[in-house]
Amino acid sequence: MIRIKDHKTRYMFDPFGYLGQKRKKLLDNSWPGTFRDHVRPILPVELLARHFSEDMGRPTNELVAMMGAMILQQMHDLTDEETVNQFAFNIQWHYALDITGNSDKDAYACPKSIWSIRHIMSEHDLYQPVFERVADHLGKVFDADYSLQRLDSVHIFSNMRHLGRIGIFVKTIQKFLTNLKRHHRDLFDGLGREFTDRYLCKEEGSTFSMVKPSESSRTLEILGNDLFSLIERFGSCNEVAAMSSYQLMVRVLKEQCLVTEDPDTDTRKVTIKANKEVASDSLQNPSDPDATYDGHKGKGYQVQVAETYSRDEESETLSLITYIEVEPAHESDANAVIPYLEATGERGVAPDEVLADSLYGSDHNCEKAKELGVDVVSPCMGSSPNGPCTLGDFTFSGDGKPVACPRGHTPIGTKKKKGRFSAVFDSETCSACPLVGDCPVKAGRRGHYLRYDEKALRLAHRRTIENTPEFIEKYRFRAGVEGTMSQFDRRTGVKHQRVRGLKAVRLCAFLKATGINIYRAAAFKRARKGGDCPPRGLLSVLQTLVQVAKERLMSNSVFDVRKIVKSGLGFQF
Repeated sequence: MIRIKDHKTRYMFDPFGYLGQKRKKLLDNSWPGTFRDHVRPILPVELLARHFSEDMGRPTNELVAMMGAMILQQMHDLTDEETVNQFAFNIQWHYALDITGNSDKDAYACPKSIWSIRHIMSEHDLYQPVFERVADHLGKVFDADYSLQRLDSVHIFSNMRHLGRIGIFVKTIQKFLTNLKRHHRDLFDGLGREFTDRYLCKEEGSTFSMVKPSESSRTLEILGNDLFSLIERFGSCNEVAAMSSYQLMVRVLKEQCLVTEDPDTDTRKVTIKANKEVASDSLQNPSDPDATYDGHKGKGYQVQVAETYSRDEESETLSLITYIEVEPAHESDANAVIPYLEATGERGVAPDEVLADSLYGSDHNCEKAKELGVDVVSPCMGSSPNGPCTLGDFTFSGDGKPVACPRGHTPIGTKKKKGRFSAVFDSETCSACPLVGDCPVKAGRRGHYLRYDEKALRLAHRRTIENTPEFIEKYRFRAGVEGTMSQFDRRTGVKHQRVRGLKAVRLCAFLKATGINIYRAAAFKRARKGGDCPPRGLLSVLQTLVQVAKERLMSNSVFDVRKIVKSGLGFQF
């Protein structure tokens, strides 16, 4: 049965009044106050409630508190056991989640409940609405400026062991044999004892970790033949072929091996591929089939992160993470720009200008971004053409045709055809020019020709702008995103996950980014208010007066109204 507490109705008596003004002020000025006031009321708990029955089964834990606990768990990088303890005993969590009761029904959640809620949110992608709703609401409350943003990625590792090629073969075969023994014992018993002991016996299996480098090729051949024999033996059994562990063996064989026909013996032969022939999206560990390989950063995943920023260091503007996406490690950063702009555009938080490094700033991305009304500020990839004279030194008209060369000479004629330009200069003039050896104008039959296309012209123009002080001053703010990556890892532990699989890793990354936004909003509110609590409404003032009067009456002491008001409101008559 669904249990959701009514968090909109105000309390007549403050359930946290026993803390006193000083401890209450600490809570209001820190993340618990921000979470209680701005995050908890707008959580999409209705999405979570769909997966429970309204009138059947035992009552659930309070769903708003449980969804909030998922954010706080990732925000503080806690295990399930640590989350249970914080949920039960931490006053900050109670204040943030509005846990007002002291019974186990209100202030206790078992590890199985934590796991179940996280599994539901992971399988049904409920973490993305949480991140987007919280980020958009905080931006609206604190008047965030979305016009300037910056984009970068960070490499993260899931909770898997980093295996070599031998380890990938061994672990994949072990995983299949273990599942075969569990679900199809009769088929498992049909395998030879020598074969099964080689992979499932601890003493035999450990020998694969002690292979000499000189013997690794021979060992890989043995493993490849064993893998192929298992695939061939059980391929005709539909129940076995449908097992995920069998599919992993098929994937490893396809990615790591070549199977060829031997015409002499009329048999199929398995050959191990060279390291350079194995694709970067190949299986890295059967425990985490979604993880891939990046040649620069290694195995795992990458997270695309976009945030707002301000060029005015004196301005009071909240910096928020506006976009998060988790990708396999082999994906190129060049493919992340357009999905980011489209996603933020749908939410109404798209930037006018984005700072990014050269991998994001391809000509295709810049042109596509302009169609979306966004300017991508990024250096061009590759090295700039050397020499005193480049295409960018020429003077061009508005339609892209050259008007004059760097020495001021005008072309004899110009032509444009299907996005390509050509201009011819007088050969006598070009031959006598001191820049003739370094100039992109080359000799032809009827003169010296300058040939280029629209893309080359755009890149030349961008490289010219990169050397200007205006570009350097604008682009220097891109370095600030590195501080965000450091905060992302230092405060939430995003780089080393406790989970495996793309869905689980995505949940953790999205909720950790939500936690960063909460931290930043709390710090921004604290700085803007000068460390003081925000002004209280009339109802809050009345609650304080009633609470103080209640405490005085219970102490059986003599009191007067002026002292009550003084202690409740903090000023004298």
